[in-house]
Amino acid sequence: MNKAVLIILFLISNISFAQKPCEYATNVTDSIGTYKLTKEYMIYEKKFAGNSSYIFYSMALTDGTPTLNIQLIKKSKEFMKANCFDKNSKLFLQLNNGKIVTLLHIDKENCGSLLRDSEGYDNRVLAGIFMFVKGSIEDLKSSPVNLMRIKYFTDIEDYVVQKEFKSEMNNEVYYPETYFMDNLRCIEK
Repeated sequence: MNKAVLIILFLISNISFAQKPCEYATNVTDSIGTYKLTKEYMIYEKKFAGNSSYIFYSMALTDGTPTLNIQLIKKSKEFMKANCFDKNSKLFLQLNNGKIVTLLHIDKENCGSLLRDSEGYDNRVLAGIFMFVKGSIEDLKSSPVNLMRIKYFTDIEDYVVQKEFKSEMNNEVYYPETYFMDNLRCIEK
């Protein structure tokens, strides 16, 4: 009888700690090299007074080099200032354990684009690619993130990273605080 109880407990613990399979938007290996890109994941959403802001992450592994792709989307009928990424831009992630992880933007200037939709809203879309510095992946695997700071070319913005939220845009539940803990394994060599 004790063996049956132990087996059941073992199976339950394995099921509860099982990881979700990695979901890729692109996963290619050919004669040129290997490229993996995870699906986009919403990290931040804010809707207030007719204005909306969204931040999405995805991670890529290009021939053994891991990167974080970030996409910022702002929607408004009012004036929106343009933020730009340049070679000095950085992404700072404050972890629950007190450490701060810094990711460096690739050496490419980008101020995004402004698109007007059929409802008269301006949509500003900005994308950037950030490199993980040595040791940062191990830190991000070990602790949840509670704050994100983006250093643009001319500005700095802070975002509180929530434990979980239900998106008003698509009614899905997201867990941004543990994004790296749950997904870094998908871009490991």
